[in-house]
Amino acid sequence: MSVRHLVIVLGDHLSLDLAGLDGFDPKVDRVWMAETDEEATHVWCHAYRLVAFFAPMRHFHRLLREHGYAVDYHALSPDRRRARGCGFGSLLAETLRRQQPQRVIVTWPGDDRVKRILEATCGEAEVEIEIREDRDFFCTPQRFARWADGKKTLIMEHFYRLMRAEQDVLMTAAGEPEGGQWNFDHSNRGKFGKTGPGEVPPVPSFPPDEITLEVIEMVRRRFPDHPGTVDAFDLPVTRDEALVSLDDFIEHRLRRFGDYQDAMWSGTDFLYHSRLSHALNLHLLTPREVVEAAVEAWKNGRAPLNSVEGFVRQVLGWREYVRGIYWLKMPEYAERNSLDCDVDREVPTCFWDGQTEMACVADAMRLVLKTGYAHHIQRLMVLGLYSQLLGVHPLHFHHWHMAMYADAVDWVSLPNCVGMSQYGDGGLMATKPYCASGNYIRGMSNHCGGCRYDPKQAVGENACPFTTLYWDFLDRHRERFRSNPRMTLQLKNLERKSADELSAIRDRAELLRSDELVP
Repeated sequence: MSVRHLVIVLGDHLSLDLAGLDGFDPKVDRVWMAETDEEATHVWCHAYRLVAFFAPMRHFHRLLREHGYAVDYHALSPDRRRARGCGFGSLLAETLRRQQPQRVIVTWPGDDRVKRILEATCGEAEVEIEIREDRDFFCTPQRFARWADGKKTLIMEHFYRLMRAEQDVLMTAAGEPEGGQWNFDHSNRGKFGKTGPGEVPPVPSFPPDEITLEVIEMVRRRFPDHPGTVDAFDLPVTRDEALVSLDDFIEHRLRRFGDYQDAMWSGTDFLYHSRLSHALNLHLLTPREVVEAAVEAWKNGRAPLNSVEGFVRQVLGWREYVRGIYWLKMPEYAERNSLDCDVDREVPTCFWDGQTEMACVADAMRLVLKTGYAHHIQRLMVLGLYSQLLGVHPLHFHHWHMAMYADAVDWVSLPNCVGMSQYGDGGLMATKPYCASGNYIRGMSNHCGGCRYDPKQAVGENACPFTTLYWDFLDRHRERFRSNPRMTLQLKNLERKSADELSAIRDRAELLRSDELVP
């Protein structure tokens, strides 16, 4: 059969409304999907993350067939000896030689590396490729580029207000923000207090079905040396399950999400967070329906405005913003390293196995290893902060993030890691680095009360590594930050340290960086 269009459906494009499927004719067109070792090993992927991508892909393959699509699906075998040895590009090239389609169609990828592979492979095969816009997003890369044109610093808040106005989300008829202000962040920094969060409604759990169990077995056998575990896998792997997750969040946790979105508590998993990022990033849910559900909850009196605005800001604001940054600045953005971190400085070993006496890191890593998830403060102000203070190269931190989180796709991971978390872009996204001592963690959690390290101490056996490294970080970069008005107070506090104290801090920080002192 002559193939007119070979429509490529990538692992994070699992929607029947995909632009690439527009105009599909099963008589002359075919869908092409592929699981490859390359996608599992270009970073050392968490076993949970592998299941979180491959299981939804196999379910979507079944859905496509049920809807009459002709599909070529390349599944990985659980037997490593039967590996085809093909990467994504070589497997696609083989298909192009065999089927000789007139055109390849794909929806805009979520990874610049994959986009380049697609373009190069089709170019070598002399097959036309059509890359269609991903309409799941509110903002196209072209629209973002027009907004960013001429700006030296791209402030998310400014972009967020533009999106609110353009999309008419939480806006009055007069064109003003609901509640009289754009941002309720000051109301979203609540702490749980000494008694803790109390009973938090659990997130929905989806026991693996036959297809998912097959994927779990394949991952266990094919990738036995990868980090993490799949024993607790319960993510939604279909759109129907993702909709259940959305409804549950709106009904049971959105109401208190705003108040406690920055809080942490030992031994808890998801608190009031939605855990919808995986379903959103795989296109099992659309950002529009998620935003609309949250806004409707406010209109119906089921959730307060500060919670709804805080959630909308994450989806309509931050999520769209980081994608815009990604496609505006790639591929050079991946190499940014404004703090001149050592190119050989990797994440600490405890980021792979969770073995550490730092209570905050141990608790965050417990959750990451178990579920491929941590909420944004654990990512930014625990794991990201420790990497930044330690001097981990930003790209290595991004590669670790891509490996360990079930919701990680390059477009969202890279700007969050290189730019926001590690300040590798020198202030394009954030006007100052997110640097803090262990006292920030003490203020937002109960971790420090059960930890052997004291966040108030920078030197000595019981000194908190975060606090030691914080002062060392400011000391190492004091000239770099001296011209930044938002760093003035922190640098003034640094100047109060005596020469002897700074010397002791530097010595202890060097031990931490050299692995001679493993906390």
